[in-house]
Amino acid sequence: MNEIVSREEIAPRTFEYHVRAPEIARRRKAGQFVVLRVDEHGERFPLTIVSSDPDEGTIELIFQAVGVSTEILAEMQVGDEILDLAGPLGKPTHIENFGTCVVMGGGYGMAPVVPIAQALKDAGNTLIGINGARSKENVILEDRLREICERVEVCTDDGTYGHHGFVTEVLAELIETGEQIDFVLAVGPTPMMRAVAELTRPYGINTVVSLNPIMVDGTGMCGGCRVEVGGETKFACVDGPEFDAHLVDFDVLMKRQGMYKRQEAECERVTPVSQKRGKRP
Repeated sequence: MNEIVSREEIAPRTFEYHVRAPEIARRRKAGQFVVLRVDEHGERFPLTIVSSDPDEGTIELIFQAVGVSTEILAEMQVGDEILDLAGPLGKPTHIENFGTCVVMGGGYGMAPVVPIAQALKDAGNTLIGINGARSKENVILEDRLREICERVEVCTDDGTYGHHGFVTEVLAELIETGEQIDFVLAVGPTPMMRAVAELTRPYGINTVVSLNPIMVDGTGMCGGCRVEVGGETKFACVDGPEFDAHLVDFDVLMKRQGMYKRQEAECERVTPVSQKRGKRP
């Protein structure tokens, strides 16, 4: 079970896997995720389910190798099996016919955007996509977003492709030029999501963000993913991961995301790549 059936590096250190998980493939909906553990020494961490093929019994996962666990996952090959894979977890995205929707992602935040965009299109919405990355080589899922959206704008921080600047600049231009926008979905780095929330707030545009706090079990038991939304404590794994952007306390979120930076750095220091898989204490 949980066998990797295909593997592709779609951008530098960003990978697309298809994994055999028949029950999850049959049940998953847009916005949901899995929690996985690569081996008996590994930590548990979440990844969005980008798509599924119920007939083949597979799910699609996209991730960036940015820490010990994702580095280990990136070293796995077709035919290898992921030890634990739990899901689908989280609340599915609330989908309705809003009207004109802007769906925007930064970096590998595009992975959650694509399935939600497809669900919004299937509900009759008109979609505008904004795809942001550090540089041209880091842009992912552009072709798939273009298949879904009536219009797509690509932004790169260094100007090597598309708009030279941030995704929020494109959104601001849309708003300022009078584009009718009824709903905004933003997924990506927390500062980006916060900036989108502040941009749409004065206009009262319905804005949803998909949060990425520290998460362990994915069932609400550990409390690691708690966030403050509208002055109330919520658990991203069972109450989210999507919330009204205008109610999220981004200060609390960013502080909690940085709680284990020292431990993460120590783990990287004492666990060289050559010793990560199957050789850790």
